Amino acid sequence: MSSTSSAQHIAKNTVFLYIRMILIMAVSLFTTRVLFRSLGEQDFGLNNVIAGVIIVFSYLNNSLAAATSRFITFELGQNNLERLKHVFKTSLTIHFLFALIVVIIGEPIGIYLVNKVLSIPPDRLYACNWTYQFVVLSSIATILQVPFNALIISYERMNIYAYIGIFDAFARCAIAYMIWSTGYDKLILLGLLQFVLSVLLTLFYITYCKSNFKSVFSLRLCFEQNQIKSMLSYSTWSLIGSTANMLKNQGVNIILNVFFGSVINAANAIAYQVCHAVTNFSNNFTMAMNPQIIKSYAAKEYEKTKQLIFRGGKLSFYLLMFLCIPIIYEIDFILKIWMGNVPEYTNLFTRLVLILSLVEVFTFTIGCAIQATGNIRNYQLVISGINMLNFPISFILFKFGLPPYTALTASIAISTITVLMRLYFIKHLLNISPSEYFFSVLLRSFVVAIPCLIVPTIIYTTMHDGIIRFFTLCIATWFFNFLIIYLIGIDKSEKLFLKQLLIKLKSRFYHAKPT
Repeated sequence: MSSTSSAQHIAKNTVFLYIRMILIMAVSLFTTRVLFRSLGEQDFGLNNVIAGVIIVFSYLNNSLAAATSRFITFELGQNNLERLKHVFKTSLTIHFLFALIVVIIGEPIGIYLVNKVLSIPPDRLYACNWTYQFVVLSSIATILQVPFNALIISYERMNIYAYIGIFDAFARCAIAYMIWSTGYDKLILLGLLQFVLSVLLTLFYITYCKSNFKSVFSLRLCFEQNQIKSMLSYSTWSLIGSTANMLKNQGVNIILNVFFGSVINAANAIAYQVCHAVTNFSNNFTMAMNPQIIKSYAAKEYEKTKQLIFRGGKLSFYLLMFLCIPIIYEIDFILKIWMGNVPEYTNLFTRLVLILSLVEVFTFTIGCAIQATGNIRNYQLVISGINMLNFPISFILFKFGLPPYTALTASIAISTITVLMRLYFIKHLLNISPSEYFFSVLLRSFVVAIPCLIVPTIIYTTMHDGIIRFFTLCIATWFFNFLIIYLIGIDKSEKLFLKQLLIKLKSRFYHAKPT
């Protein structure tokens, strides 16, 4: 595929993903506000920590999802339809078996944690137990979605992916309003309605794939030993990475509950809601690029793979920084308008989580390229081993009486180390010079970020807080940052790539207008 054609694909998919992101971000933030006010601090925090128990298994599912996505996209890149069909049926079999495992293991472990370990008021235990059951059922539906979701993304049908995401966001908003108006136990009803939504989404995925990918689609389970062994071997190493992420996020969340109670879980949940809404802005760009990275590697177009890794790393950081800087400065105003009264540490948690996301954004395109090679054992052992340190370090910090936000400062330091460690693996697995990536992507991004702080710092320190400062800071920061990024943040080839991208975007919007 030529660079122009590649830009066209990325442009088309970026349009759909950004429309999806804008709508979902607006609706999701509003939904969180309604849910927070409906449930209250205690139940909002309890819902978050209970979901965290079963999300342990969702992180394990991520390893299977990574294998499914990689193998399906790789076979597409090699234009091997017969192998693609075998991969799809095998992935369906693996996810079906994993769903059974979640029920068998998740039930006793989860019930024990909810009733014996977590800090839950006695009068909310009944509701929490019911909520946990619905969370388990929702997780099963989500697990079974994965092969169909991977098929849609691998075929780069981002318009469908966008429509599903938009429907999901508006459905969750409707659920929030039902929770607001009900006289029934709000926590239990929330779990029930989210389970119903998960089932509806799964049925839609199945129906769409059956109608549009007839040459690949099948609901028959396939027990082809070699294919299962290959995918499970890959998944096993991905599982180590998923386990590390589980300990880093949900493991630390449970420790926060044990040491500080459910109110701190609510603060952490709000911070990550903001983070997820913001990081979708850059994640949508990398999602549009990832199939291109895997397909170019499968087609042995290694120079193109390298260009996509470099461009993806820088542009993802710039896109994320574009949103993060104003929010980091104005988070107090945003939380006041959005949520009203929020738990202690919410503003600091949000700032630290956004800084963490700026560090981790460099890992996405590198990780995708390394996964494309299929040789991920040593990569997962080293990177995951470092990431797992988040859990014991957080426990030790809290044991010594340090405040809850110190877990996030430790996480930022650990993530910085893992970014640098990944440079070793791109040398040995992709034959890419670590120094070239460091100077072209990491150092350049850092050099760009420093002057981008000048304008918001001046405005923040010279104007009184309020809506005027908020809009002034946002507009001035975006304008100044765009100039800095364009002048010193990207090279000539990337400027040409961006111009091609903008031309394609403009063309799509122009042709979309009614005549």
